[in-house]
Amino acid sequence: MSRPQDPHRPFFPFGNPFRMMSPKGSRLSPKLVSLLADFEETLAERLRKLMPKDKDDILNLSWMRLAMESLCETHNVIKDLITELELPVSDWDEKWIDVYLDISVNLLDICIAFSSVLTKVSQGHLLLQCVLHTLDSSSPTQFGRACSSLDNWREHISSKNPRVESCRSILDNLVASLDLPKVKNSAKGKVLMRAMYGVKVLTVFVCSIFAAAFSGSAKNLLELNVSDTLPWAPAFSALQANVNAEVRNILSSGRATVLNELEAVDGSVKKLYEVIQNEVDTVEEELLQKSVLDLGKRADNLSQGLDHLTKAVDGFFKIVLSGRDALLCNLRATGTAPDILVGRNAEPVRR
Repeated sequence: MSRPQDPHRPFFPFGNPFRMMSPKGSRLSPKLVSLLADFEETLAERLRKLMPKDKDDILNLSWMRLAMESLCETHNVIKDLITELELPVSDWDEKWIDVYLDISVNLLDICIAFSSVLTKVSQGHLLLQCVLHTLDSSSPTQFGRACSSLDNWREHISSKNPRVESCRSILDNLVASLDLPKVKNSAKGKVLMRAMYGVKVLTVFVCSIFAAAFSGSAKNLLELNVSDTLPWAPAFSALQANVNAEVRNILSSGRATVLNELEAVDGSVKKLYEVIQNEVDTVEEELLQKSVLDLGKRADNLSQGLDHLTKAVDGFFKIVLSGRDALLCNLRATGTAPDILVGRNAEPVRR
């Protein structure tokens, strides 16, 4: 795991995931080989699609929505793979179930943390709308009210979010889950565990980027090192190196905010504040109107991006929750769920 004083030290405690596909034990049938190959090629393609075309694409809301939607698609695909493997829950090793339940609780918690940030920024949009409405009138009183609202907006946006502060411990738990349980005498189990490994790597990567962006802290930015023998490893390594390097640059730049659209709004707020903090008779009407229009346009762009990203995060939350509920229902039906309803290493979800 990367820390600020040692940003390039890789985290790789879990050995080579290819080892579980060795000839020892159950061999893979051509069907299983094909299922795994299709899954991993699809994963590689998703990773390639996340590669930003330009550095300005990183930490904008469109890219973040794409990353979250990619997670949703990948988690849906793992469900389909389980169905195609025809591997009933009754055949699952208890360790696999523990890992899945622990991961699902942590993912639900981190989704709640992300949603709280997005809600907070969206609430700030109301203050900006108040400013724009107030400036319909050009009176000294209205200018004072507008300045007060702008001050409130900047204070609101810069205030700490307690839920985001918990992301580091959640990420630690997710990283620990990368250490795969051993699979013995189950070819289908080997395929499932290796596919889940790919899903978990993508999930940890995306969550670490979101956590770093929302907290404004590099301590949440992880460096994961995966085996070169995995078909999707080159795409992942290139993506991680590109995105992490730019995120570090942004975090060290001294910007007031990290998200591109939010930074654009903050720039407009500063310009408008400079215009209206003077007495009314010194305010240039043309400059005022230009500043108001600029803030309105950027605020709307931010609001729309937040709405789309919020829907994507909520969608991921529902996918994780539905998958967890389905597993628990199957466990209850087979009478194998007395002590594993939450997962051994996780706290219950609180929303």
